[in-house]
Amino acid sequence: MREYIPVLNRTKLFAGVGEAEISAMLVCLQAKQYSYKKGEYVFRQGEYLNNITVLVEGGLHVQSDDYWGNRSIINVITIGEMFGEAYAAPGSGALLNDVVAVEDSTVIFFDVRRILTVCSSACKFHSLVVQNLFFAISEKNRMLVQKLGHMAKRSTREKLISYLSEESKRQSSPTFTIPFNRQQLADFLSVDRSAMSNELCKMRDEGLLIFEKNKFTLL
Repeated sequence: MREYIPVLNRTKLFAGVGEAEISAMLVCLQAKQYSYKKGEYVFRQGEYLNNITVLVEGGLHVQSDDYWGNRSIINVITIGEMFGEAYAAPGSGALLNDVVAVEDSTVIFFDVRRILTVCSSACKFHSLVVQNLFFAISEKNRMLVQKLGHMAKRSTREKLISYLSEESKRQSSPTFTIPFNRQQLADFLSVDRSAMSNELCKMRDEGLLIFEKNKFTLL
């Protein structure tokens, strides 16, 4: 687990905490490391959580499948991101979605009760981690509001323009990559893949953008 301390040091949860302190806090917070193969479930809908988790290697999708197998991608979790915090508090209810490894992944689990309760040794940086947790949850809520903004658009083109514009601003460049293939992008925006691909081709022909695989340039 200690080989991932440099990764944890760059996360929002441990912002401002040195690597030596993180090493000590791994024991304090009862951290546990788990690995998952591509396609394996980290969590399934209906489970109850009592851990906050951080991805330190690989990639995960938060997704939901309906009765007929139609998939929606709710969120993408990249290295250093935290997940599960919305369900870790007592009384939060069961998971509404699945969390699936989209490549071989490693996840570190932290007991949420150990994070929210200052330990007997009164770790110097414990209160900072609690503060970071609050800020990280606030930022994630903001990102979900942004996604709702994309989803609120009526047409496939409007959803694409909303999402691609936001990614361009986030990456501070008219040329950028997105973390999705075509099917995953369709699942993320809740649109038909064929209709979305046709719309992208129309937008390209109209001189609005150019693209190759998951790389886009807005014109």
